[in-house]
Amino acid sequence: MILVTGATGTVGREVVRLLGADVGVRVMARDPARVRGASETAEIVAGDYRDPRSLGRALAGVRTAFLVTGDVAGGDDVRFIRAAQMAGVGRVVKLSAAAVVDRCADDLVTRWQRAGEEVLCASGLQWTVLRPRAFMSNTLSWARSVRCEGVVRALYGSSVNACVDPRDVAEVAVRVLTEDGHAGGAYTLTGPEALSAAQQVDQLGRLLGVPLRLEELSPGQARLALGRRYPVPVVEALLQSAERQRAGAKAQVQDTVRAVTGRPARTFRVWAKDHLAAFVPGAADEAGQSPRRAGHGTGRWLTG
Repeated sequence: MILVTGATGTVGREVVRLLGADVGVRVMARDPARVRGASETAEIVAGDYRDPRSLGRALAGVRTAFLVTGDVAGGDDVRFIRAAQMAGVGRVVKLSAAAVVDRCADDLVTRWQRAGEEVLCASGLQWTVLRPRAFMSNTLSWARSVRCEGVVRALYGSSVNACVDPRDVAEVAVRVLTEDGHAGGAYTLTGPEALSAAQQVDQLGRLLGVPLRLEELSPGQARLALGRRYPVPVVEALLQSAERQRAGAKAQVQDTVRAVTGRPARTFRVWAKDHLAAFVPGAADEAGQSPRRAGHGTGRWLTG
């Protein structure tokens, strides 16, 4: 039995979709009605990291668990891992972030993910850690301004990030969940090239067949814009992350997706082509996700 958490988030829902009826799957969500794409044989249960009884029920009989958390205070990782130990779970695959291995990364979000990894590695459970760069799907936060104005507003538009298609992260996760040989692995997952926001805007405009304009935000403008959506500590973490990106900390490309799945990572152009409808005038507003909601799951902060 494999337990999938974060099943309504960007990666989790792809993991649920990819895990077929040939394996035992249990899906945990705060609101089971929001789960989409699960096989007919999958068991969908209500669960909350702050409800020990629901965790115990979700983990009963589970051999391997896919862990996605969103509490920057770190409590959810501790609670889940403690419950997994009590339930006799053999292996936990945790979704983390590539920034944890950067010694210069000391923002709130990175410290939280780093601490979560440390708790898991010290738990005595078998573990594997997945460390993606920023998701290509974070560009869905541009969708409304692209549709309505033909404009993308971004901080440090020429800085590059080896962003990854979340579908590739999910495919790696499924391989790790269903295959042997990944215990103790820590996999940094990137796309095949490092791109700037300016380059992404150019590619997106070419696919749409319309000219798009990039308006670069100043740090002050970015702080104000982020402050309308996120708590101050998270805003500062995102700004620190952007500074590291500007310094080149997120430019390195790794071929881990190919090493695990046997095929190369998808390009941004492929991702954008597959999601182009979100940027076309007249598309529903829901297509324009914020970076938080386009991250690992509900409430997940992804600094990459």
